Amino acid sequence: MATAAQRRIKSVSYAKYGYIFILPFFVIYFIFMIYPLVDTFVLSFKGNTLGPGSVARHESLNDWVGWSNYKNILFKDGTNTEYFFESLKNTIIIWSGNFLPQISLSLLLAVWFTDLRVKMPGKGFFKVVMYLPNIITAASVAGLFYMLFGGEYSVFASLFHPKNSAEWLGMGDVWRARLLVMFIQIWMWFGNTMIMLMSGIQGINESLFEAAEIDGANATQTFWRITFPLLKTIMVYTLLTSMIGGLQMFDIPYMLNSGDGVIPSIKTVACFIYEKFQGGDVEKCYGYAGAASVILFFITAVLGALVFYVQRDKDAIEKNRKRREAMKEAKRRAKGGGFSI
Repeated sequence: MATAAQRRIKSVSYAKYGYIFILPFFVIYFIFMIYPLVDTFVLSFKGNTLGPGSVARHESLNDWVGWSNYKNILFKDGTNTEYFFESLKNTIIIWSGNFLPQISLSLLLAVWFTDLRVKMPGKGFFKVVMYLPNIITAASVAGLFYMLFGGEYSVFASLFHPKNSAEWLGMGDVWRARLLVMFIQIWMWFGNTMIMLMSGIQGINESLFEAAEIDGANATQTFWRITFPLLKTIMVYTLLTSMIGGLQMFDIPYMLNSGDGVIPSIKTVACFIYEKFQGGDVEKCYGYAGAASVILFFITAVLGALVFYVQRDKDAIEKNRKRREAMKEAKRRAKGGGFSI
C-alpha cells in the first residue's frame, strides 16, 4: 500500500514533448507525400485537357470520368495502351538487366572486402572510389554519358565518326541504348549496394566464421552456408529499394535522348507519365498521367508484397501458429473447468 508521501508525488510525463519534436516530420510528410498521392488518385478519375481527335476530347479537369482513363490506358485507347505497355516492358527489362549484375558484383566485393583472410592494402580507398558515383546526381551522370555517346559532337562521334551518334544510339538495334542505361545504373549504384551488404556481413557474429574455419570449411562453403542465409534481411531490403527505384526510373533515360524526345527503346513508365503531364495545351493528358501513376503504384505494391511473401520466415510463422493454438486450447480448458478428455 502506497504511503501518503508516495501519493503526493506527482508523476511527470514527457510523452507530449516527443510528439512535439516529431510533429514537423509528419507535417512535411503529409504536405509533400500524402497529399500529392491522394491528389493523384483523385486526378486519375478526372478528365484530360486534350485537343480534338483524341479519345477524351473536350473534357476538362473538372469533369469526373470515373474509370475511363484506366480503361483507355489498359484496354481501349490503342495509342496510349501501346505506349504504356511498351514503356512498362522497357522499365522491367532495364531494371532486371542492371539489378542482377549489380547485386552479384556488390555481393562479391562485399564478401571480398570483409574477408579477414584477404590481405589487400588500400581497402578503404577502393571502397570510397566505388561509392563515389552514387554521390553524383543522376542528371549529371546522364549529361556526362550523353556527352560521351549521345550528342553530335560527343566523344563517340569524334572517335568513330558516325553521322549522328544520337541517332546511332536510338535507331537500329534496340539494345544499344538499353545496355548503356543498364551500365550507367550498375556503375552508379553498385557501390551503395556493396556498402549495405558489407554492413550486413559485419553484423554477423564472428564466432560463426571462426567455427566454420575450425571445422575446415572453405570460403565457398562458408559463404553459402553462413553468409548468404544470414544476409536475407538486407537482401530483401536491397531488392525492394532497387525495385522501387527501378520502376520509377526517369532522369537517365529522359536525358539520354536523341534530340527528338526519349529514345523509344528506353522510354520508361515515368517518362510516359512525364510526357503526359508536360505536353502542350492541346496535348496534356492529366487524367491519363494520373491513372498511369496509380497503375504503377499498384504494380510496385503488388511486387513488394510478393517479395515479402516469398521471403517470409516460415519457421517463425509456424511457431506463432502453434503458440496461438496453444493459447486457444488453454482458454478452452479454462472454460471447461480445467478438465479435458
